[in-house]
Amino acid sequence: MRKIVLSMSVSLDGFFEGPDREIDWHLVDDELHRHFNEQCGVMGAFLEGRVTHELMAAFWPTADADPTAPEPVAEFAALWRDMPKIVFSRTLERADWNTEIRREVVAEEIRALKEQPGGDLAVGGAELAAEFRRLDLIDEYRIYVHPVLLGRGRALFGPADGLVGLSLLETRAFGSGVVLLRYGRSGACGAD
Repeated sequence: MRKIVLSMSVSLDGFFEGPDREIDWHLVDDELHRHFNEQCGVMGAFLEGRVTHELMAAFWPTADADPTAPEPVAEFAALWRDMPKIVFSRTLERADWNTEIRREVVAEEIRALKEQPGGDLAVGGAELAAEFRRLDLIDEYRIYVHPVLLGRGRALFGPADGLVGLSLLETRAFGSGVVLLRYGRSGACGAD
């Protein structure tokens, strides 16, 4: 069975974006970008909220057209274009680039997606992740902690009802100082 995987970058003090929605503090060098490409390249689909999808669609479809684009950037552009995407939005009317729009997150539909063959499903966007978390749909958390303290911004995890037990699956330090903390839900399918 496929897993639902949340991958997010956060500051050391737990914010995924600054107070003005900035993410320019992310320390994504070639090493980390190649890692992201490896992780995303084996996914079966990207599950995104509208804001995340629009940000991605504004840059990635043509990012590899720039002859000065670093190799990992060009590689991810092709990967993003080709990857099936499901965008959850009540307002988005249309979306290109191999994208399906769904109006609501329906737990039974997500569980049915997990039963289909293919790679794991990557959930992106903090608001969508919060809804998946509320519905107990996230099997694995890949949190990339960047060595910065923002002091304020939007916290990745807000209040929730109940405890979710997690098991540490992997840690990895990158040359930039970013550290991957990879956790699976205790008893989650595919946790190794």
